[in-house]
Amino acid sequence: MKRLCNAAAPAALTLFLAVGPVAAQTVEPPYEERLIRLSEIVGSVHYLRKLCLGSDEGWRAKMQSLIDIEATDPDRRARFVAAFNKGYRSFASVHRKCNSVAVEAEELYRKQGLELASEIIARYGN
Repeated sequence: MKRLCNAAAPAALTLFLAVGPVAAQTVEPPYEERLIRLSEIVGSVHYLRKLCLGSDEGWRAKMQSLIDIEATDPDRRARFVAAFNKGYRSFASVHRKCNSVAVEAEELYRKQGLELASEIIARYGN
């Protein structure tokens, strides 16, 4: 369980949110698919950390912040929410109890989320 306490992924998501929207656009931004994937990852990590640690740890709030900043258009907002829910439900349908597989999956997804958020910031940030 100690491995679940790594703060790098939440820090990257927080940094991403602090950068703010890369640009106010009506056209889909070039990083859209990456943000959709990040939303799915955050949903997965949210479920797994809640399952294994018993607390929300702010993942849902961070996702809401991302949606509020990036997805002002209703259709885009719906895509972000659907991706988050897909990530959440994909693990909820398989993992009912915290076990080593759930812990490993959480670590892998958190690492992927950190890498993805860092890539988006490096490539598209202001």
